[in-house]
Amino acid sequence: MQTLERILSIIFPVLAIIAIGYGYARLRGDKVRADMGAVNRVSMDVLCPLMVFSALAAKDFDIVHNASLIAAGVLISLGSGLLAWPLAKLLGYDPRSFVPPMMYNNCGNMGLPLAALAFGPAGLSAAVALFMASNLVYFSVGIRIIESGRGGEHASLLSFMKSPMMLSMLIGMAFAILHLHVPEPLMMGMKMLGEACIPLMLFSLGVRMLDVNFRSWHIGAIGAVACPLTGIACAALLSHVLPLTEMQRGQMYLFAALPPAVFCFMIAERYRQEPDKVASIVLLGNLASLAFVPLGLWLGLA
Repeated sequence: MQTLERILSIIFPVLAIIAIGYGYARLRGDKVRADMGAVNRVSMDVLCPLMVFSALAAKDFDIVHNASLIAAGVLISLGSGLLAWPLAKLLGYDPRSFVPPMMYNNCGNMGLPLAALAFGPAGLSAAVALFMASNLVYFSVGIRIIESGRGGEHASLLSFMKSPMMLSMLIGMAFAILHLHVPEPLMMGMKMLGEACIPLMLFSLGVRMLDVNFRSWHIGAIGAVACPLTGIACAALLSHVLPLTEMQRGQMYLFAALPPAVFCFMIAERYRQEPDKVASIVLLGNLASLAFVPLGLWLGLA
């Protein structure tokens, strides 16, 4: 009973902020969605990079200690894609539409707040490490899958590495590896700004939910179940292989149970890769998280 109460106390604030964002957007209409574009740019270009850097460069973040967790994030992302590929072929789905959302879960908008609530400040640092691992896999292997079989120019991995998010990850990793420290007053300011992106991301997720629909519900329902189940299956295997602490094991299961990222829909739109089907996977996946995230937390906290 105590575990159930803890899970509910972790999930409720996250779902409440998402619901407020959705309700506000429904009430205000299209103007809110247009305004959120500017908010999201600030969040992605300034606030999130500051949060990532401050978490990685913090004195309590140990790159060696978190190496197994980073490896778990990479292997879960790759393993989920590997398990999803034959499922897509079996059901007649285009792997370019189905597989990448299975590899890139909502470890940003949903995973970071959940980790902070479940495991405290130390949990946030570890969740950023998983977030970094997931981004590296998606923007290398995942994007290559989407681009496969297409003519024309392909996006350069170098251009992605120049983005504010990746630059903050690389610089933060350098600080962690070299044991460099930022002056405390400056670090406090960066942490305050960075942590503002967590409720903003959740609010934005609620607003973004208005943009997806229930068309192509069949592939959406399959993807909503396949994403967390493939992740949890990989996590169950890795828990017997990787040397993880109790908290890292909990972080891994929470990460594995997360739904597909909303960002997958935006990438599908950019590449014109059946965005309606990817939108259904994202929407139904985030609805299904009401069941799978508690399962992941239960497995991780048990």
